[in-house]
Amino acid sequence: MTMTLIGFLVLLVVAAIAGGLGQAIAGYSLGGCLVSSLVGFIGAFIGLWLARELGLPELLSVTVEGETFPVIWAIVGSALLTAIIGILARRRYA
Repeated sequence: MTMTLIGFLVLLVVAAIAGGLGQAIAGYSLGGCLVSSLVGFIGAFIGLWLARELGLPELLSVTVEGETFPVIWAIVGSALLTAIIGILARRRYA
């Protein structure tokens, strides 16, 4: 099944919101809206992997055109990713 442009844009907005919330939790901003979308998508992979490794359930998932996006785990993964990048960037510039 292929995703339509509207479906992709909806997932992009959800990922941007999740990435933005993750960055806010971590207290470090990596960039603008497109960067937040990328952080949200990568965070979803990290968070979902972490949840599966720990045997935790998938919480608050959004399904768009058959594609499931784990919102809570995307926020957790985004916060972890942002915190790690923030720590590494501070060490580099300190």
